[in-house]
Amino acid sequence: MWSVCKKEVRQFFSSLVGYIVIVVFLLVNGLVLFVFEDNILDFGYASLDKYFQLAPWILLLLVPAITMNSFSGELKLGTYEILQTKPLSRGEIIAGKFFGNLLISSLVLLPTLIYFFTIQSLSAGVGIDTGAAIGSYIGLFLLVATFTAIGICCSSFSSNVIISFIISILICVLFYFGFTAISKIDFLNHEIAYYIEMLGIDFHYQNISRGVLDTRDLIYFLSTMGIFFLITNHRLKNL
Repeated sequence: MWSVCKKEVRQFFSSLVGYIVIVVFLLVNGLVLFVFEDNILDFGYASLDKYFQLAPWILLLLVPAITMNSFSGELKLGTYEILQTKPLSRGEIIAGKFFGNLLISSLVLLPTLIYFFTIQSLSAGVGIDTGAAIGSYIGLFLLVATFTAIGICCSSFSSNVIISFIISILICVLFYFGFTAISKIDFLNHEIAYYIEMLGIDFHYQNISRGVLDTRDLIYFLSTMGIFFLITNHRLKNL
């Protein structure tokens, strides 16, 4: 499994694309937080709320871009058959792909800790709410892990990386914001709307971002990842 994981990481960083992805993510967030209109410096309060609101939308594009080649590239080049000859089970291959891509996506988040320490050092008062910031970073990690599971699943359905990329974005958007949007339809009563909203990632991400780790939110993320692992396994079984 770890050999597949290391191969994913090595392959991603073997070209400039991997480094460009990280730089673009940091640049966009940095510009929005510190340069553009209504930035943190103008706001006057030590808070990373704007980053934690913006980051999921950028990750909706970033994570599918990272995962789109996971199985699509193998299917296109015909190397998946070679991968099957190795002493690895289908589950170990999927897990290796998942953890490799998750590591890459997590490395993208790691440098953003600079934002936390920068704002904390510039603060003249109490500073950032550390508990809420930790909760938000945990939420972002779980968000990235779920998007990674979705991206790998979509990558197993097509040898065309662009198709995998587009399908992955659509499903990520559906799970992140789609159920929330549906829950706001006027004719739905409050109780039904609430349960529909609970199906979406954003509902659980916002809960964790408040600094409260509820087992129901953790179960949601783990269950969603598990469902996409099972779909990926079923898909590869039929190849």
